[in-house]
Order: sequence, then C-alpha cells, then structure tokens
Amino acid sequence: MSSLGRAFAVLRTGALLFRRSPRRIQSRKASWETETGPLYRECPVPSKKLRFDAEFLSASMWFWILWHFWHNPEAVIGHFPWPDASQWTDEELGIPPDDEE
Repeated sequence: MSSLGRAFAVLRTGALLFRRSPRRIQSRKASWETETGPLYRECPVPSKKLRFDAEFLSASMWFWILWHFWHNPEAVIGHFPWPDASQWTDEELGIPPDDEE
C-alpha cells in the first residue's frame, strides 16, 4: 500500500509541474552593468563621488589613528615605564663573570 501512495504522490507532483506554464528563463551574464555599459575582464572606472568618498574615509581613518596615537600613546605602547637597561647586572643579562675561563 505504501508503494501505491508513493506512486500517487509522484504522479500528482508531475501533474502539477506539467500544468504550470513555462517559467521565464533568465540568462546569466559574465559581467556587471555600469553607466557606460557592460564590462568583461575590465576594471570598472570609479565615479568622482566614489573616489571622493574613498579618499575622505581613508583620510578620516588616518587622522583618527594618528590623533589618538599622538594624544594617547599609552594605548599602543603600554602605560608601564620602560626598563632602564643601564641598571641591569651582568648576571641578569646572562653574561658570565670575567674571572671565569
């Protein structure tokens, strides 16, 4: 009985697909459309507004980074004092004593 139910389901699905009108076939393009027309294996030419926006955004980013680095360098290099290397002993640096041969 279950095989008869499966056969009926397959036939019903096929009948529904057969009754539908054919769908519109969309063609795919291997390029993208621009104001000047389609491009294929070519870089798009950016508009003046796009170039201005990119320059403004990058300039704002670098201004923000350099401003905060100048006014708050501890955020990058740390807020602890740098060690004075002249106060380290030879033992701390791993240098053997002079009398040892």
